[in-house]
Amino acid sequence: MSSPNPHYKVIEPSSGWKMVDFKELWRYKDLLYFLTLRGIKARYAQSILGVSWAIIQPLFTTLVFTLVFGNLANVDSDGMPYILFSYLALWPWNYFSGTLTESANSLIQNANMITKVYFPRMVLPLSALLSKLLDFLIAFVVVIGFLIYFRQVPGWGVLWLPLLIVQLLFCSLGIGMFLSALAVKYRDVKHALTFLVQLLLYAAPVVYSTTAVPEEYRSYYVLNPMVGVIEGFRAAFLNRPMPWEWIWPGSLVAIVFFVFGMFYFRRMERIFADVA
Repeated sequence: MSSPNPHYKVIEPSSGWKMVDFKELWRYKDLLYFLTLRGIKARYAQSILGVSWAIIQPLFTTLVFTLVFGNLANVDSDGMPYILFSYLALWPWNYFSGTLTESANSLIQNANMITKVYFPRMVLPLSALLSKLLDFLIAFVVVIGFLIYFRQVPGWGVLWLPLLIVQLLFCSLGIGMFLSALAVKYRDVKHALTFLVQLLLYAAPVVYSTTAVPEEYRSYYVLNPMVGVIEGFRAAFLNRPMPWEWIWPGSLVAIVFFVFGMFYFRRMERIFADVA
C-alpha cells in the first residue's frame, strides 16, 4: 500500500477528553487576530460615541449604584467613597460579564463559519476574551480620574494586579468555554445567560463589601473567584492590605473552571459542525 501523501492532513473528529493543541492554536494566530479585530469593529461600527461607550456604560452604572445603594440604602463601603468603591468593582466585573456573554454566544454567532471551514474552534471564545480587553483598558481612564479626584495613591498592591487579571481571565474563559459548548447543543443557554449574569452580579461584592457577608458563610462565599478579584482590585488601588484569604480560594476555583471548561469544550468540539 502506498504511503499517504505528506502534503495532505487528515482531519478526524476528536473523541473523549483531550488536551488543547496549543501548537495548532498558535498556527491560527492570524485568524485569532482577525476575529479579535472584527469583534472590536463590530461593537463600535456606526456608533456616534465609539469607544467612549467603554467609559460611559460603567460610569453611569456606578452613578446609579451610588444613588440607590450608597445614598438611599446606605450600604457600607468600608469607609471609602461609595462611587470609588463601586467603580473599582464594576471595572473587573464588566469585563467578566462581557467576556462571559460574548464567548458563550461565539459559536452560535459564527455557525456559518464553523460548518464551512476547519479551524480550532477555541479561537472563537478566545477572540471574545481579547476583544473585550480594549474596553477594560479604556475604563482604566476613569479609575485614574477617580484616584486623582479623591487624592488616593495606590500602594504596592498594584504589583499584584497581573495575578488578579490572570484569575479574572481564567474564570471568564473557563465558564465562557463551557457555556459556549453547551449553547450549541442547548439553545436555552442563550436565553438563560442574561438572567445568569444578573444573578452573578449580586453574588459578587459589587454593590456591597465582603465584610457584609456573615462570617459563618464567608468561607463558602470566597470560593466565588470574582470575590477575590474585586476585593483585590479595591485593595490595590486604595492602598489596603491585599486580602489573600479571599483571593487564593477563588484562584483555585478559577483554575478548576478553566481546566474543566477547556476539556469540556474539546470533548464537545466534534459535534459543533453537526448541530451549529
